[in-house]
Amino acid sequence: MLAERAITHRRTQPYRSQTNGKAERFNRTIVDKFLCARVFQSETDRRVRLARWIHDYNCHRLHTAIGGPAPSRAHNLTRTDSSGHSPM
Repeated sequence: MLAERAITHRRTQPYRSQTNGKAERFNRTIVDKFLCARVFQSETDRRVRLARWIHDYNCHRLHTAIGGPAPSRAHNLTRTDSSGHSPM
């Protein structure tokens, strides 16, 4: 699907805080708040809980810099035009 849309992989510069800081902070947060915060009954249990946690982290966590969850500041998430048609 990525190749059909001519989407290519981009790498960030190694050890550059402007590009790696957010990813490094996310990795630290997931260890502290998810992996070390609970005991999992199985790998399936861990995967289900991880998917739920990532959704909550991305969509419902309050971001102090923007005064609410991230999706509250995004526009046209469904990628439809004003008539309701998707360009894809």
